[in-house]
Amino acid sequence: MLGLFVQRHAEAAALYNDISVIYVHPSDDVSQNFSIDDETINNVRTIRVYYKKSKSKLLSLVRFFKANKLALRRLPRPDLIHVHVLTRLGLIAWWQKLVHGTPYIITEHWSRYLPGNYFGGFFKKHLTKLVVKNATAVTTVTGILAKAMQAHGLLNKNYMIVPNVVDINVFKPVPHTNSIPKIIHISCFENQSKNITGLIDALQILECRNVDFQCVFIGDGMDFKMIKDYSQKLKFQDRIRFTGVLEGHAVADELASGDFLVLSSNYETQGVVLLEAFACGLPVVSTGVGGIPEIVNSTNGILVPPRNPEKLADAMQTMLQTFRDYDAEAIREVIIKKFSNESVGKLLNNIYTTHLL
Repeated sequence: MLGLFVQRHAEAAALYNDISVIYVHPSDDVSQNFSIDDETINNVRTIRVYYKKSKSKLLSLVRFFKANKLALRRLPRPDLIHVHVLTRLGLIAWWQKLVHGTPYIITEHWSRYLPGNYFGGFFKKHLTKLVVKNATAVTTVTGILAKAMQAHGLLNKNYMIVPNVVDINVFKPVPHTNSIPKIIHISCFENQSKNITGLIDALQILECRNVDFQCVFIGDGMDFKMIKDYSQKLKFQDRIRFTGVLEGHAVADELASGDFLVLSSNYETQGVVLLEAFACGLPVVSTGVGGIPEIVNSTNGILVPPRNPEKLADAMQTMLQTFRDYDAEAIREVIIKKFSNESVGKLLNNIYTTHLL
């Protein structure tokens, strides 16, 4: 799940290029210092290196860089390195540029640069500035993220927007008629950013207003148990359901069976689940944080301020009455044109070609 956005970008780029992915991650499950998986997935050679966790931050950092080195040795020297998420991976790409002359571009997804979030100390900021400056190009998934990075002094002459990818062949409309309107929520169940307890507070307000609904919570994460316990404040437990983690067609089918999606985040870069809902032809109710106002408008949903359960409840109540009025085909068509594998793949190919010439 942690590499899902990168995987989707890689698969899109692989429609027009020879793509290999290196994924490095700490693990408690490796018996030796390193464990390597090397396979081809959806036309992308994928090298996963898991390194043994250590209580020592220095040793963990050393193992991280060594794990990337082990993966790089398995590949022929690349024409271009595409870094996803800073800063450590950017240092590796910068080193490859210094030693071998290999150009690199950066794609950033992380919301840490947005107002209200913490972006490192002096040393980390300085290194990040150097990595960004020496990149051939920098892409972000939203315009607001690009502006936030530049506001931190992360300057590069080639900033571009490359959105996240939605698999339109998996996320698509399905015929359904729910006897009771069905709300869908999908997240990683990390409450500080996703504010799922705030969503439950809003559902309780709807419950007190005698509004009829059912709500399905999809996902798992560090706060799953706390959130599930918190949901006990709802009087009618048969109104809600927790599915745990669903993937691929399972999550797409559950999403498409809903009438609209709700996202209650305190901060968000783009909100891929919103794009997936649009691909299924569903409207959304979402907090207007981060890059979300760039994709949600009156034709596909309702925006509300964050940390305001009353406003969220009002918007959901309105959507429960009006979700049938939205044009599902028009909502999906936007996703096909801008966020499909083919569209993003062509955009990436153009960037690769331009910066290799």
